[in-house]
Amino acid sequence: MMAGILDLKSWLEHNHPFLEESDIEFFRPFLVEKGIDRDDYVLKAGERCRELSFIATGVFRMFCILDGKEVNIHFFTEHEFMADFGCFLSQSPGRYYIQALEKAQLVSFGHDILSQAYDRSKNWERLGRLMAERFACMVTDRLEKFLFMDGMERYLCLLRENPGIFDRVPLYHLASYLGMERETLSRIRQRLSKGGRM
Repeated sequence: MMAGILDLKSWLEHNHPFLEESDIEFFRPFLVEKGIDRDDYVLKAGERCRELSFIATGVFRMFCILDGKEVNIHFFTEHEFMADFGCFLSQSPGRYYIQALEKAQLVSFGHDILSQAYDRSKNWERLGRLMAERFACMVTDRLEKFLFMDGMERYLCLLRENPGIFDRVPLYHLASYLGMERETLSRIRQRLSKGGRM
């Protein structure tokens, strides 16, 4: 087995121990390991999201274009499943782009294989439900942060929840994700580093 597939197997066994060896073995012939270069796209707006990918290494951004401007929606990092989940589930053309921000390694499988796994195993159905719940929570969390938090609070929340992202993602992408201009984010960081307040 290749390194990325071994990584996926180990992650599944550790995080979802209800999956049996036979469940994992069913998937093995259909897994495709892919190397992705920095700045490459794995999905573009208007395309159908036909694959779900496990990130063995790398970081990706998911974004849309509004009024001619790129707006970052989410960042995916190691040991996450990545897709435009709504598009993947409906198999309809999506509105989002997914782009690598650094050299990456993925393990991918198709929508049809996941559907077969659901039919074959209650354990895969359970994992699918957990992934759908996580996606729903992610969408709700992002919405509520924009409804109930100001820019400073959103920044502090991201710093607390995912501090490593600041070393891997350019500041202008983080500013877009937080709903502010790059200059505003720079001012927030400077004032906090000096112990000041906004």
